[in-house]
Amino acid sequence: MHVSSDSKRGPTMPLLQVTIVEGRSAELKERLIHDLTATVVETLVVKPEAVRVLLQELPKTHWGTAGQSMAQRDKDKK
Repeated sequence: MHVSSDSKRGPTMPLLQVTIVEGRSAELKERLIHDLTATVVETLVVKPEAVRVLLQELPKTHWGTAGQSMAQRDKDKK
């Protein structure tokens, strides 16, 4: 994996953007942020303070698979 760098500042900060369907607990999201950060620290050999993780949660009405929103799929299962 290549990490871009600026000759004066060194490697740029790793930024991870993760999109998930809403509904997970705060505890699970904290664990995800922690585990992603730990993986990046180990893999790219950077300090944890350099790692940025952005979680974007989408409503089930905004996430579609196979031509159907997750909200509709949930309704159809009932």
